[in-house]
This record gives sequence, C-alpha cells and structure tokens, in this order.
Amino acid sequence: MSHLFEAIDFVENSLYEKIIEDLAKQQYCIVEDFFSNNEVELLRDSLLKRKTEDDFKKAAIGNRTNENIIKSIRGDLIFWIDELMANAAEGLFFAKINDLIGYLNRTCFLGVLFKEFHYAIYPKGTFYKRHIDTFQNDDRRKLSFVCYLNEDGWLPENGGELVLYLKNEEKTIYPFPGRVVIFESQIIEHEVKPVNTQRFSITGWLKTR
Repeated sequence: MSHLFEAIDFVENSLYEKIIEDLAKQQYCIVEDFFSNNEVELLRDSLLKRKTEDDFKKAAIGNRTNENIIKSIRGDLIFWIDELMANAAEGLFFAKINDLIGYLNRTCFLGVLFKEFHYAIYPKGTFYKRHIDTFQNDDRRKLSFVCYLNEDGWLPENGGELVLYLKNEEKTIYPFPGRVVIFESQIIEHEVKPVNTQRFSITGWLKTR
C-alpha cells in the first residue's frame, strides 16, 4: 500500500528530468535557471558578508585529511557552508539542493547520502589547473556542482571560465551569474582558467556512502 501512495505523490519535474537526461547522455549538464535572479543576489550578498568577516581561507589540494596548499595549482579562497548553521540565503540554497537529491535518489537510485559545499572566491590572476574531483583515499564524490554568483554583466574577457575535458572535445563554460554546472566527479577532468576579474561561486559535491 505504501508503494501506491509513493506513486501517487510523485510529480515529474521537467528541470530535474533535463539534468538527468544530459548527465546520462554527456556526463554533464548546464542549467541557466536553477536559482532565480533574486536567489543569486541573496547568495552573493551572503558570500560577501562572509568575506567581510574574514571567514575565507586559501584552498588546498586533497581532502581534509590530506590538505596541502599549492599556489601553482590553485589560488581560490573558500568557506565551507554548514547546513546546520546556514543563514536565510544558504537555507534556500540547501532546500533546493535537498529537493534535487531526493528526486535523483527516487528516480535514478543514485544513493546520494551526503553533500558538501563551499563558497569560492577567485581573486584576479588566480586559477585551478586541470584535475579530477576524487581522491585516492576517498571516491565517494558522485556529482560535482558549481553555481556562479558573479554580478550581472559578466563578460567572457573577465576570464575564469570552466573547461571540461570530455572524450572528444573541450567544453568551455563561462561563469555567467545564475548558471549552474553539474558533472560526473569521477570521470570528467576540468580546470578553471585564469581570472581577470574577481569571480564568485558555490562549489560542492553530492556523495555516496
């Protein structure tokens, strides 16, 4: 009987279905309207407030049990977002992420049980060289997620584009505000090209057991 009620309650989400379709077909997805303009502005303001409070630290290579700051590989500053201590804007962010996770687990049986997200600031002149989002001692990351929080009017010449190294091509993605990129963490190598104008985002991962 419970299965019957689950079937009745399920409502297909066209945006999530597009994400699933793209991931299945090409192992990445670009979404222009995952967050509204107002939500992007709220999240950018939240990031800037965290920055004012000096909560950011230099990013490192490796996971939290094997960290090493290497400026020649990456130069971004990060602040890990704790869902249990989220402000109003971050609460909206996690509400949408949790809704997506629930949909993916229900329709694709991905088994996403954990997530981790941080704000990222790339100061002028910084970059992140080609890499993959899994570690030798931890392969739980399933999907990588990037949400760009730059201001309106961002231009390609501002730099900081994301390059995905696919099987037969290189896909260049500009960090326009509100744009979300989702891709398979264990498969797609990628890099962030040098930034000419300070670049803001939220980056994170959906993880299995």
